[in-house]
Amino acid sequence: MSVTIHDVAARAGVSVATASRALSGQRGVRQENREKVLAAARDLRYEPNVVAAALRSRTTHTTGMVVPKIANPFFATLVEAVEKELQGGQRSLLLANSHYDPETEQQQVRALLDRRVDAMVLIPCHRERSREVMEAAAARVPVIQLDLRVDGFDGSWVGVDNEAGILRVVRHLVERGCRRLVFVGSEPTDSAAQARLDGYRRSAGESGSDVLLGDFSKEWGQCAAQRLLARAALPDGIVCGNDTIALGVLSALAEAGVRVPEDVRVTGFDDIPYAELAQPPLTTVRQPQDQIAAEAVRVLDARLAGTESAARRIAITPEFVERASG
Repeated sequence: MSVTIHDVAARAGVSVATASRALSGQRGVRQENREKVLAAARDLRYEPNVVAAALRSRTTHTTGMVVPKIANPFFATLVEAVEKELQGGQRSLLLANSHYDPETEQQQVRALLDRRVDAMVLIPCHRERSREVMEAAAARVPVIQLDLRVDGFDGSWVGVDNEAGILRVVRHLVERGCRRLVFVGSEPTDSAAQARLDGYRRSAGESGSDVLLGDFSKEWGQCAAQRLLARAALPDGIVCGNDTIALGVLSALAEAGVRVPEDVRVTGFDDIPYAELAQPPLTTVRQPQDQIAAEAVRVLDARLAGTESAARRIAITPEFVERASG
């Protein structure tokens, strides 16, 4: 027969209500009684009924999170940062992957809502087509957009100033003598891709029209580099939309015998764990993921506590990281 909270209360010599408050960490319990309850729970090997507790408190102490592609090193690291922040508040993370497909994203969000998550952290996979599911989720629980955001959705967002990051990269390359720049990025289906493309075109001036667009993959970086190698003359600076693209570019250039940075300088964006291990180590823009995660969880906490209802938009300035490739 399983141990119940009534058994714990009897063992500790307190009321069931006091035992319940002590086990859930609520205030209003004398320290002496709290210690008795915790000791009794340990002695009896009491395991609380999480489902019943959730029904009583109307909270599951869980947060849902949907990312476009967990295999992307940047998203994987960001998930870890969010999970760490939530664990500090004794909450759990339920994670789902949209695979950059708005229909899959919608299914995953619905599944998490059906599990009665208290709030949601969403990295929307499409700047336009993700709007419907964002609005549906926000109608039920507090929602925050992380890194990417949806056009026309009046909700909270935390990420970096992508345009400022690209501006810093272009300025650095120009200061190093680069005059023939090219941008290798992703088609602007998400907000980061659009912002980085816009930032490049604004900061590169007259040369800002030299753009190759595909997706945020190493394979696209290799393909784009091969197109550049087929030209009569190589650019002297390649601004990549993210580090994964840059790794593909570096790979193709190395295979063709092109020296980096002597023949061409290459930069990335994100500072994923592999960036420093590239050959040569990648000059890039670092997104402060711990800070992004902390701000996002803080905004959600305020919404859950009812102390803040207005939408917040927090753009954090990224950090330029100079290494050997640029």
